[in-house]
Amino acid sequence: QLKLVDSGGGLVQPGGSLRLTCAATRSTMANSAMGWIRQAPGKEREDVACISKGGNIVNYADSVKGRFTISRDNGMERAFLQMDNLNVDDTGLYYCAAVTLTSCQTGGWASSHGNSGQGTQVTVSS
Repeated sequence: QLKLVDSGGGLVQPGGSLRLTCAATRSTMANSAMGWIRQAPGKEREDVACISKGGNIVNYADSVKGRFTISRDNGMERAFLQMDNLNVDDTGLYYCAAVTLTSCQTGGWASSHGNSGQGTQVTVSS
């Protein structure tokens, strides 16, 4: 069964950058679209970004478009989320998950995903 491990979170000032990594073990992620999801304290989980298994389809939440970039390297069994120009509203627990291509294309992968990582905390604060 696919096991995902998230890393790369931390404390960063507004305007800063972080790069999150999702590593797959026990099975390959190459057969799944992958999504990043975040949950802020007291809020529901929300879509952040997703990518098809071949990498040719990506989708972003409006709140992160132009600032975040999702990518993947199937050979290395890794998915990445490059986050630039972070702001305080980006604070939350970020985790990656296997998602369906349909949910990636239409949105809503945060509430319909499969296997997920344990999450990595991102805190944006001055």
